[in-house]
Amino acid sequence: MPADRPERSPSSPVIDRDMSEVLANDLPWHELDRKTVLVTGAAGMIPSYVVRVLLALNDRRDAGIRVFGLVRNREKAEALLPDLLERDDFTLIVQDVAEPLTVDVPVDVVIHGASPARPSLHAAAPVTTIRANVQGTFALLDLCIPAGRFVLMSSAEVYGQRADDGSLVTEDQYGAVDILNPRSSYTEGKRAAETIAVSYHAQHGIPVTIARFGHIFGPGMLLDDGRVQADFTADVLAGRDITLNSDGSARRTYTYVADAVAGMFTAMLLGASTAYNIADRQGFISIRDLAETFTRARPEKGLTVRFGAGVNVSAYNPVRGQGLDDTRLRGLGWIPTVGLVAGVDRTIAWHEERTA
Repeated sequence: MPADRPERSPSSPVIDRDMSEVLANDLPWHELDRKTVLVTGAAGMIPSYVVRVLLALNDRRDAGIRVFGLVRNREKAEALLPDLLERDDFTLIVQDVAEPLTVDVPVDVVIHGASPARPSLHAAAPVTTIRANVQGTFALLDLCIPAGRFVLMSSAEVYGQRADDGSLVTEDQYGAVDILNPRSSYTEGKRAAETIAVSYHAQHGIPVTIARFGHIFGPGMLLDDGRVQADFTADVLAGRDITLNSDGSARRTYTYVADAVAGMFTAMLLGASTAYNIADRQGFISIRDLAETFTRARPEKGLTVRFGAGVNVSAYNPVRGQGLDDTRLRGLGWIPTVGLVAGVDRTIAWHEERTA
């Protein structure tokens, strides 16, 4: 290899296994053959897996897909996707999704995942957050005229505040949003993006799929992300007991990234409805149970779950929480193949690979 070309990083056994299992889903993958696909937010956890699935189709089925990955941060992309950057079938675009975008060929499919995902950014950079979801969505949908299709990576946050009664939320159950809270820039941004997308469908006939992701975890989520999935992974890797600053009773649907991405492609390739919850009901557990799952993933470390000073553990309510109902997605034949326990193990293993 010439000295001026960096050696491609070895592939990850965890990700290779995930790709094999995603592609094992009985889907009409051929519908993507010879397509040009633009994936925004490609340096993020979920979009990066989407990019890898598309390129794996090229490797394993000679699908002839041309993939463009749009990122705002080149260094982050180089760290997460080092083995993809020299591929002839992948082109990295570095720019803000809200800025005017020019692609030198017609785009057949846009999969829009660009948005600040860390909860801390929604309050700290609300303008950036809402702009990526609103202006970015307008610009990307314009690329789909006249013959493209659009897939929006949305969020469970669009459901707003509902009764915290342990119920699973279906695709037509919406709650309230405090529109004067800058933190709502993410919620309102995703809601607006969905409405923009269906408006383009109504006026221009663009096929639209909206994938509302629940709480996703897996390879690609950075340890300083700020969500509990990342915090627990960091604790296990460091050999620290997990300390909860609440009683841990809040429940959410936690879904491994490979299962989630398989769900998104299922909705995209088979779905007749516009919106689908992307979540695994079997992962509807409390934060406390999630923490226990992480400590059990590496029993040799002898880790335990502790509670911060002043936490009233007696207030624990096993019913409290709100997750996503996956009935509509399962109706298309989607079944998660990894699940929570194995997904936690693979998440930790991926970080272990990177530090070995």
